[in-house]
Amino acid sequence: MIGPVIQRLRMERNLSLSELAERAGISKSYLSSIERDIQGNPSIQILEKICHVLGVSLPELLNAESQMEQEMASLDPDWLEIVKEAQESGIDKEQFREFLEFQIWKNRRGES
Repeated sequence: MIGPVIQRLRMERNLSLSELAERAGISKSYLSSIERDIQGNPSIQILEKICHVLGVSLPELLNAESQMEQEMASLDPDWLEIVKEAQESGIDKEQFREFLEFQIWKNRRGES
């Protein structure tokens, strides 16, 4: 699950996929496949390039991966499946958030 950690760090640093790939000297498609865990076993050399651009050490990246896996293990599997289905159907985070906010609004309206 190193991919989602890289993606989170990239987004925290306001880097696009293209920017990180270019600065790390790897292809955008390869980086995308790493972030989506399609390429689940990138080489140490590739990870070091990515770490250098993100400003983290390799041990920090691996530690973040371990922490993320622990957090994911504590989540309800049904919720994870719902999120996965939403992602696979093309729903982005903002659309999901809007839907959630609408449901909260609707529920509050029904309580009044």
